[in-house]
Amino acid sequence: MTPSSFTTQLKTFGFMFEQLCIRDLKAYTSDIDTHVGYYHDRYGLEADVVLHLNDGRYALIECKLGSGEIELAAKHLLELKRLIAEHNKTEKQNKIREPDLLLILTGGMYGYRRADGVYVVPLACLKN
Repeated sequence: MTPSSFTTQLKTFGFMFEQLCIRDLKAYTSDIDTHVGYYHDRYGLEADVVLHLNDGRYALIECKLGSGEIELAAKHLLELKRLIAEHNKTEKQNKIREPDLLLILTGGMYGYRRADGVYVVPLACLKN
């Protein structure tokens, strides 16, 4: 790959950004006993990253390089949370804990909390 190929192969660069996010999450959380995983179910629902803490809390995370993808990523995370809540209304024994954090990691410059509760955080702002 050449540097110029990243401008024409944005999907590939997006996958590379996702792996960079995973690497940084693993590095910054290694001392607090966490597990980084993925979520993909039989219905095609997925989250780029699931960060599990040892006390049962977890975060659903989407990795989006461009700011134009933030709205879609937030809708996706909120839909996953809604589906979990819907499942829990009918399920009596095997309830699923709702996510404790909905996060979009970006390549942008500004971090903020959206009105819907989803956090948007630049990858460069992560630290232990």
